[in-house]
Amino acid sequence: MKLPGHDAIARQADEHLVTHRVNLPKKVVERPILQVGKRLAIALLVLVVTALIVWVDHDGYNDNSDGSVDLLDAFYYATVTLSTTGYGDITPVSDAARITNIFVITPLRVLFLIILVGTTLEVLTERTREEWRLNRWRAALRDHTVVVGFGTKGRSAIETVCATGLKKQQVVVVDPSSEVVEAAAAEGYAGVVGDATRSDVLMRAEVRKARQIIIATQRDDTAVLVTLTARQLNRAAKIVAAVREEENAPLLKQSGADAVITSASAAGRLLGLSVLSPAAGMVMEDLIQQGSGLDIVERTVIKAEVGKGVRETDDLVVSVVRGHRVLGYDDPAVGTLQLTDRLITIVRITPGTQVAPDTRPLPQD
Repeated sequence: MKLPGHDAIARQADEHLVTHRVNLPKKVVERPILQVGKRLAIALLVLVVTALIVWVDHDGYNDNSDGSVDLLDAFYYATVTLSTTGYGDITPVSDAARITNIFVITPLRVLFLIILVGTTLEVLTERTREEWRLNRWRAALRDHTVVVGFGTKGRSAIETVCATGLKKQQVVVVDPSSEVVEAAAAEGYAGVVGDATRSDVLMRAEVRKARQIIIATQRDDTAVLVTLTARQLNRAAKIVAAVREEENAPLLKQSGADAVITSASAAGRLLGLSVLSPAAGMVMEDLIQQGSGLDIVERTVIKAEVGKGVRETDDLVVSVVRGHRVLGYDDPAVGTLQLTDRLITIVRITPGTQVAPDTRPLPQD
């Protein structure tokens, strides 16, 4: 087992320690900085217009300090008036100036306050709405899929699972990089920023209510720690993990993984097969790409198939899952099919058709 020491693991955890937060998919809206910038520009425009109105009619105003109102005094008056400060050192004295204050400057003051107060209220409302949305998401989320690591392996795993009919709303991505989680949220997945070896991070992903957990980290030691933590939080979930070194696979299974995929050796075998037979390599590549061409599907046995042999079914059966055993199609132990069996079959998927293992249309009895 090629695992670094405890100190190295601790250092890695410290390096990946970030503020834990949940990122939900958001609608495409204008960036907040642009919204604030626009409102600030409107507020400045209102200020300038008010100052110019006062300066044009400066003879109708009186300044207690020197009696005259210049351009600087006009901007000063506009500022204290729009902000409702009103020191009273500059006042309108002519009828025209007072009428202008009533019908022009007062509406501008109201508009100015609406812009300032509206921006504050919108920020508070957005925070409240986001908190309410997050609480509703947590309450409704169950039987979902948690994917730890949104790199090449994690992204491909999500695409494969979603190709069988899983909705993006039922996927939660966990990754220590905020940029990666934001990229996942942009694609429609909920995300949690944080180190998945920590139980509090996995709990934010509601891992206790998850049906399946996919662990696609970059390091084997991290995969082991995540598997141990996830299995401790959820005893019933199906955990599938990927490792780079084949010798680390047994440790992943001992840690609680139901299935372990050795990414390096699997890619090597596919490369070797493609060298020996490019056509066979193409078929294998087609089989592992869900959603088009040939797909491997696991389904239940229907009543009409009970008591029949494997070759008597309408589908191309490659294996039979009986209990905890996976039997080949030619294994004598298969005998006849039982109602509790599950069949692993190869089916052809046409473009635009999604096939889920548990929901694929079956022949009627």
